[in-house]
Amino acid sequence: MDPLLIARWQFGITTVYHFWMVPLTIGLGPLVAIMQAAWHRTGNVRYYRMTKFWGKLYLINFILGVATGLVQEFQFGLAWSEYSRFVGDVFGAPLAMEALLAFFVESTFLGLWIFGWGKLPKRIHLACLWIAVLGSVVSAYFIIVANSWMQHPVGVVLKNGRPVMTDVWAVLTNNTAIAAFTHTIFGSLGVGGAFLLGIAWYQLWQRRRDGIDTVDAAGRVVPGEAPGIPGRDRADHGVWIASLRIGAVVAMVAFGGVALTGDYQAKLMFQQQPLKMAAAEGACHTGTSFSVLSVGKLGSKNCDDVTPVIEIPGLLSFLAHGDFTTDIKGINELIPEYQAKYGTTLPDDPKYGARAGQAIDYLPIMEVTYWGFRLMIGFGGAAAFAAAVALWFTRKGTVPRQRWLMQLAIAGILAPFAANSAGWVFTEMGRQPFVVAPNPSGVDGVFMFTAAAVSPGVSFGEILFSVSAFTIVYAVLMVFELRLLVKYVRGGVASALPELAEPGPKDDEPTSGDVLAFAY
Repeated sequence: MDPLLIARWQFGITTVYHFWMVPLTIGLGPLVAIMQAAWHRTGNVRYYRMTKFWGKLYLINFILGVATGLVQEFQFGLAWSEYSRFVGDVFGAPLAMEALLAFFVESTFLGLWIFGWGKLPKRIHLACLWIAVLGSVVSAYFIIVANSWMQHPVGVVLKNGRPVMTDVWAVLTNNTAIAAFTHTIFGSLGVGGAFLLGIAWYQLWQRRRDGIDTVDAAGRVVPGEAPGIPGRDRADHGVWIASLRIGAVVAMVAFGGVALTGDYQAKLMFQQQPLKMAAAEGACHTGTSFSVLSVGKLGSKNCDDVTPVIEIPGLLSFLAHGDFTTDIKGINELIPEYQAKYGTTLPDDPKYGARAGQAIDYLPIMEVTYWGFRLMIGFGGAAAFAAAVALWFTRKGTVPRQRWLMQLAIAGILAPFAANSAGWVFTEMGRQPFVVAPNPSGVDGVFMFTAAAVSPGVSFGEILFSVSAFTIVYAVLMVFELRLLVKYVRGGVASALPELAEPGPKDDEPTSGDVLAFAY
């Protein structure tokens, strides 16, 4: 009945759920801004329709992201008060910057973009969207700065048992933060690209199924029209084939960026959190070999139960140091080093409660770290491969008529989401038993065990109630978001441009006096 375990479950559930919205917001936002910029520059109706449709989905996701993000900061004080007290002097600066400089800018200018259709000059209206998009990116940076300080504390001194920030620039330019930020941005672009690809494939497939688009003897598309269906004209075909190709290219480029930044991040982690990386590789013994596949006894903390099945000699050394010969310390060698430096039992301190004196288990859950690392890479690679295949299939201007390929394209949207989630679960759970991991080359004593971070006055029942309530509310919110997304995806461009079904001007700034029409 330890509240620590259920508090960790609560933080994990709410954080992973929130992060399903974040990468889509960060990855889709700049693509919508590029579409609107292309419309302004070319006047092509295709880009106007793309801006309207994808902008609608962007807003739905953004709203849910804001709602779930608010929970994150509140639970710091409610469930993790000891942690908040310990990191407060450091976290105050980046979190204040995130709220005041980034989130307020993001929200304000996104509002101007929503309500500014037909009201603001075109260039100012476009600038509002770009500022909102950049605000999202800057907001992510400040959040990652805070998280990266937990992974690699810098820019502080220890006073009265608490870290006090002495160099805000060191905190903001932490090499761990820069690596994690670039990795996250590329991962988010991968999500945005897959989102465009999967939905555009579905729309092109619908046009083939309904007989609107046909192919000639050479297999090239012949776009058609369906006068009885609003928005199903030749321009509609251009919207979806352009969206699919943009999404596929972005997904492939993003995976390249993820691979490069991930390699740099892994090299840092081998230096900063060697036990996390040893667990991720199933490296029980010191050596140079990379484990392609290892098997072991589920739940075992004994390295003798781990058996390498497929290994590549020298590859682990290359991932860590860029050569093929340097030995990488294994789990069996690292754990005694951690015990000698940080102790074998939790301190006899009131903040640990009944956990004081318990043995410290420095080894993260190997099943989570080992497979989390591989699922992150696997799902990311699968998304990039699917994007390349999609470009090949659509080289003649449309998609095949097979339903199973369409279903596979829709399912492919989930791959980069899964890769992002697996990466964050690996990053956070691999840091255990620390909530603030020690910096091997930093100030001694600047670390915190997770067992000391939970609020001492919160009971198991109280946190169980809150995590149950959050889970139910979040499940309801997910149902609403998915229903809204499905509704507008099925409706196509006409769902974001209802004027296509009405007589009068089409494919231009809204002539209605209702500035909320686009938001609706």
